[in-house]
Amino acid sequence: MSDRAFISQLEGYGLTFAEIHYYRLDAPSLLQLFVWQEYDLAPDFPVLLNFLDYWRREIEAALHSVRIAHERLIRPAEWRAVDGVISI
Repeated sequence: MSDRAFISQLEGYGLTFAEIHYYRLDAPSLLQLFVWQEYDLAPDFPVLLNFLDYWRREIEAALHSVRIAHERLIRPAEWRAVDGVISI
């Protein structure tokens, strides 16, 4: 049995973190925060956009702003040649 998250990372997905600021219609002066995390494809973010569409249709709260952070966890190794000798 394989892990869905690992398979997604091999397909190019990265971990996406979103801070969703919103306010409820009955208390518009109170800004609230919802934190969302899922594997998604940058820069289009289809999973996040699908979630935000669901939010607009089904949740009685107005979106104020969305802040996104994204990181690919599996990527080619970075290697850098260093010219020098360190004596201990």
